[in-house]
Amino acid sequence: MRGEEELLRQLLAWTERHSLIRAVIMTSSRVNPNAPVDQLSDYDIELVVTDTTPFRESDAWITQFGAVMTEYRENHERSITRLVLFEDGVRIDFQVYVVKQLEELIELPLLPEELDIGYRVLMDKDGLTKGLKPPRHTGFLTEKPSREEYNRVVKEFWWDITYVAKSLWRDELHFAKYMFESVIRYQMFMPVVEWHIGERHDWSVNPGKNGRWFKRYLDEATWAELEQTYAGASLADNWRALFAMSTLFRRLAAELAAKLGYEYPHALDRRVTAYMERIQRLER
Repeated sequence: MRGEEELLRQLLAWTERHSLIRAVIMTSSRVNPNAPVDQLSDYDIELVVTDTTPFRESDAWITQFGAVMTEYRENHERSITRLVLFEDGVRIDFQVYVVKQLEELIELPLLPEELDIGYRVLMDKDGLTKGLKPPRHTGFLTEKPSREEYNRVVKEFWWDITYVAKSLWRDELHFAKYMFESVIRYQMFMPVVEWHIGERHDWSVNPGKNGRWFKRYLDEATWAELEQTYAGASLADNWRALFAMSTLFRRLAAELAAKLGYEYPHALDRRVTAYMERIQRLER
């Protein structure tokens, strides 16, 4: 796999020769001082051009960076996206947009979050990026929830979790997994874990998209509890994970409520937990 120095040298040699490309900006994890970077990290490259048409009409320009293993494409009115994984394992996410869009970004009072987390100007032929505000590295920080948002997430958790219990009793594993892993874990459980991390770090950290860096920010005991919320295919293991998630959710949400001056619905928690325990004991 090519290293960063080799890849950027290859990229800049090409962009320097290409008359339509006026500036090149690298964004995301490789220029975010708070993000872990390794050899599998993507290269997020923005090409600022005078005309997107040649890049839109043919992907031949991509192949000069290597043999393409797979690619994801999006075309927009003034920009295109090409996410490319090459055969040697290097991945480059290209965003190609017109100079006018960069000028509009410069006029904004604040940088968009995707630039505010960090960026590096790799090439600028015309001084187009001089007006770009410096990154504050505050993009995508976890924000303190309002009382209303906190109450909504907690109450939705204790409502939707009942679907999992019923589906497990009915031996409907696929639906139980859908509710548990796709709905509850990401729409209710994950926000509470994010808020827990945010509160412990004075609301100054980004735990990563979809919990990517949870392990980095959680203490060992809490991470061990979170691991217990995962299960295989057996019904017994999924019942165990269900109650493990309920226990961890209860602790984190109640602790957060106490610190923020909110109210955790202990009575609702007890009622729903008792209901799920009764369902687990039901004969079929």
